[in-house]
Amino acid sequence: MKMDKKTIGIWSAVVAGALALSGCTGGGGSTAASEEKGKTAEASGAAYVLGEQPLEFSFYGHYDWYTMPNWGEDKASEWIKANKKVNVVPISSGGNAKQKLSTMIVSGELPDVIWTERGADVESLRKAGALVPFDDYLDKYPNLKKWAGQETIDMLRSEDGKLYQFPNWYTTQPNGNAGYLVNKKIYNELGAPKLETTDDLYAYLKQVKEKYPDVVPLEVGQKANGVDILTSAFAENRPYQYSSRSMMAVPSGDKLTSTFTDEAFRETLVYTNQLYRDKLISQDAFTQPLEQVEQKVVTGKIAVYVASSPTEYGAIGNSQLSAADPEAGYIMVWPVHKEGLDKNKIFPGTYNQLGWNVSVITKSAKDPEAIFAFLDWLTGPEGQRISMWGPEGIYWDGVDEDDAPKFTEAFTTDTKGRDELMNSTVNLQWVGNTVYVDNSKMKFESTLPEDKKSWETKWQSEITWKTQYDTTEFVNLTPAGDTDEGIVEQSVGEIYEKARAQAILNAGSEDEVLAILDKAEQDAQQVGYAKLLDYKTQKWQENLKKLGR
Repeated sequence: MKMDKKTIGIWSAVVAGALALSGCTGGGGSTAASEEKGKTAEASGAAYVLGEQPLEFSFYGHYDWYTMPNWGEDKASEWIKANKKVNVVPISSGGNAKQKLSTMIVSGELPDVIWTERGADVESLRKAGALVPFDDYLDKYPNLKKWAGQETIDMLRSEDGKLYQFPNWYTTQPNGNAGYLVNKKIYNELGAPKLETTDDLYAYLKQVKEKYPDVVPLEVGQKANGVDILTSAFAENRPYQYSSRSMMAVPSGDKLTSTFTDEAFRETLVYTNQLYRDKLISQDAFTQPLEQVEQKVVTGKIAVYVASSPTEYGAIGNSQLSAADPEAGYIMVWPVHKEGLDKNKIFPGTYNQLGWNVSVITKSAKDPEAIFAFLDWLTGPEGQRISMWGPEGIYWDGVDEDDAPKFTEAFTTDTKGRDELMNSTVNLQWVGNTVYVDNSKMKFESTLPEDKKSWETKWQSEITWKTQYDTTEFVNLTPAGDTDEGIVEQSVGEIYEKARAQAILNAGSEDEVLAILDKAEQDAQQVGYAKLLDYKTQKWQENLKKLGR
């Protein structure tokens, strides 16, 4: 999804040149269109009011997998277009986000809004002067400041002290769906055995392989990403993020240390290698397309699915399977752990206050303040109600004293229509407000009898939200690609990915797995891993100070 480090390394110069050629040197209110109107909020100092005049802007999702739905074709964006006079024009990545953004940069035609990951990509654009800061808007449009909080906003600030990033699914409370999905029918037919430890899991998968040869015992997802989740089982208070490709650094005292020497990571790969050799996980785990994973889960061709969000496909599968057979469907189990560890200190998932990704507004935008006003409205209560559950009058009608929606009878009786509506807007939720949405949902669910509660909410309240680890202190550890540390990170990342795959797929024993990791540690140190870890440690300590921890 992200650009390689060499490409990022030349971004600043390329973007600066592109901006100069295109004449885009200012922000909102500097274009001829805005000056001609003479009535923009920025020019007058008054707050922009959505709906008083049409607002149109281009939107680019910087992901290979992302295709924005046509604006106005679902009930939510249709309502927004009609009532708030907002039209969003999609720009597609065409399945190659890196190439698409590079092309737009070189041509000097940046989209008005870019939806992307936090980190080096954003900073490269900022340093080149391509982004609009939001600081002057925060008090005029209060939703982001109110719901995200000052601490989160400060964590999102760039090195120049300004805010350029509008967060998505930011939160001040646990959230997330990472964990273990279990095929209910297979589980019950095998006697509902204990599934608490890694030994229990291994024994269960062996049973599945013997009794259900057409089923994948343990599905680990595309690129075997579920293996990362498994690392949480081998140490207490040890989220998978530490040894994931995105972080590759493990806390030890007041320093961040090597992933390759981390005992939990090493044990995980030994365990996964055994599963692979025993054909208990997909033999094409590293090459299978995402659609193949979805199909297996939805059709019940897996016994256990471990992933960062197994509920995404699990909810669909549970609905379809249980409709055909009341005994079929999916359940979730408490995260497995290595024998001897405290199960209440096992965290397969993570969350952080900053949430998932961010939207940035570029200086190509004719009226950036108007766009910010829209995003701020969208992240507020009304925007969230409409983008999540559609316009008022269908699945909700009015609000209560907490500004939470009053869900209608149709919300529980017309589940097919409700789910279709919600699925149609998933890829339009760019500034999700986790606390508002989750609290609204849970408040309503608490009033329902057990058989009426949604499948996802049941497992979120019983398991997943209780087993997600707060990793806010580890955000913003990635160095810019054009720095020495950024170049080292790219090299170490390549070593990591190669070693991880070799350890799982090629090793014939525990000793061979550990030898591969030992060699990876040597190779990583030779390309400067220690320097990278020093950088990450420094950033981590800065975060701790900001958070007062």
